[in-house]
Amino acid sequence: MADEKLTTQAENFSEWYNQVVLRAEMADYSPVRGCMVVRPYGWALWENIQQSLDRRFKATGHVNAAFPMFIPMSFLEKEKEHVEGFSPELAIVTHGGGQKLEEPLVVRPTSETIIGYMYSQWIKSYRDLPILINQWANVVRWEMRTRLFLRTLEFYWQEGHTAHATEAEAREETRRMMDQYTNFAIEDAAVPVIPGRKSETEKFAGAVQSISMEAMMGDTKALQAGTSHFLGQNFAKAFDIKFLDQNNVLQYAWTTSWGFSTRFIGAIIMTHGDDHGLVLPPKLAPIQVVIVPIARNDADRSTVMPVVERVASELGANFRIKVDDRSEVTPGFKFNDWELRGVPLRLEIGPKDIEKGVVTAARRDKPGREGKSTLALDQLTAQVAELLTEIHASMYDKAEAFRDAHIYDPKNYDELKEVVQNGWAFSWWCGSKECEARIKEETKATTRCIPFNQPDGEGRCIYCGQPASEKVYFARAY
Repeated sequence: MADEKLTTQAENFSEWYNQVVLRAEMADYSPVRGCMVVRPYGWALWENIQQSLDRRFKATGHVNAAFPMFIPMSFLEKEKEHVEGFSPELAIVTHGGGQKLEEPLVVRPTSETIIGYMYSQWIKSYRDLPILINQWANVVRWEMRTRLFLRTLEFYWQEGHTAHATEAEAREETRRMMDQYTNFAIEDAAVPVIPGRKSETEKFAGAVQSISMEAMMGDTKALQAGTSHFLGQNFAKAFDIKFLDQNNVLQYAWTTSWGFSTRFIGAIIMTHGDDHGLVLPPKLAPIQVVIVPIARNDADRSTVMPVVERVASELGANFRIKVDDRSEVTPGFKFNDWELRGVPLRLEIGPKDIEKGVVTAARRDKPGREGKSTLALDQLTAQVAELLTEIHASMYDKAEAFRDAHIYDPKNYDELKEVVQNGWAFSWWCGSKECEARIKEETKATTRCIPFNQPDGEGRCIYCGQPASEKVYFARAY
C-alpha cells in the first residue's frame, strides 16, 4: 500500500484523511457500525499522549481511579439539562443474564452522574476536599455520522472530576486544567490552539460554563481539541454532595469536569499531515528515528550492519528507534513507507557514509533535499536531539502561520459568509442566541470559542449591528 499514491489534500481532504489513517495503520473499521479498531501504531501514539498528560495531571495533584461503565438510567435523569443533552446519544442496556433488568443501564457517555453519586458517599466535611480524580476510560455515544478518531460510537479518553469547597477554587481548577491541555498541545503536539469560553448554546449539558481549546485543521475547519467545565453546584444538588464547612454549616460542593480524547489524534493528523502522509510531532511519535541500512550486496551489508547496530544501541538509550533491515524491499520503498507513517527523522547508513564518518539524515517535516543533512557519527546523540527539537519548532511555526493566514476580521456579515467557506472569522458578537443560530443556519459556521485574550474596546455585532463587548471565532467544524 505504501507505494500507492495518496489522494492529495487539495483533491479531497476527507478522502486523504481516511486513506492516511488506514494506510499508516493507525486504525481500521470495526464490524460494529461506527466503531473503530485502534491498531498498534495508533495505540502507541495514544499511549505517548496519555503519558504526557498523566504526568501533568499528577504534577497538579490529581490521582487516577476507575468507575463503572454502566450507569443507572435514574442517575442521568437527576440532572435535567444533562439528560436532555445526552439522550439522543445514549446506548441503553435493558437485558442482562437473559433477564429484563429492573432498571435500564446506560453505557457510559460521560461519568459526572456516577462519580457525583460516589462523591456524595465520600464527602462529609471540608477536610475531605478538594477531591481531584481522573480516569482513563472508554465511552459510548451513539453518533449517526462517524469518522475514524474524529467521531466514533466508542472512543477513548480521560475525564477528570473534581469537587471543591468554594466556587473560586472550582473555577480556578477549570481554568488550570485547560492551561494543562493548552500547554500539552503546544509543547508536545506542536498544535497551535486557542483557548476560550464556549457560548451558552455550545456549552456542555449541565455545566454553568464550558471552556475549550480550538485548533485549525489543514482544510481550515475547526476542531474542538479539549474541554473543561465549571459545573457550579448543579451536580452537587442533583446528587446531594454536601459537606460541613469550618463553621459547621452544611454546604453543597462545587464541581468540575474536563476531558481529552482520541479525537486529538485526528487533530495531529489533520494539522501536520501532507500529501505524503502523516507528519508526527517528535515528542509523541511512536518511532522518533528510523535507521535504514543502505547495502547493495553481502559485502556492503557486512560493512554497514555493525555500524547500524552500534548506532541503534547508542540512540536507543535516548530515543524511540526502529531499524528497518527488511531485505525484500528497496530503500526507496522504505523511505516512502516511513514518510507515510510520519516518522520525524530518518537516518541512512551506507558504505560511503561510513567512510566519511557520517550518516545521512532526512527530516519528515521538510521532504526532499531541503530536509537532508549529514550528521557526524561521533556526535550523533546530541545532533539527533537538536534536530528533533528543530523539527518540533518548525512544525509548530508552520501550523501557526497557516492558521493565522486563514483567520479573518470581516467588515460586515456578507464578508463573514464568504470567509467562513475557507477560514475562520474573528468578529464582534452581541451574545444573542438568535444571532448565533441565524449565522449557523445561514453559513454552517458555529461559535467556536470566545478567547480569553480579547481586543480592547467594543464593537458592533457582525450580524445585528448592536453593541458588542466580545469577539468570537466563527468557523465550520468537525
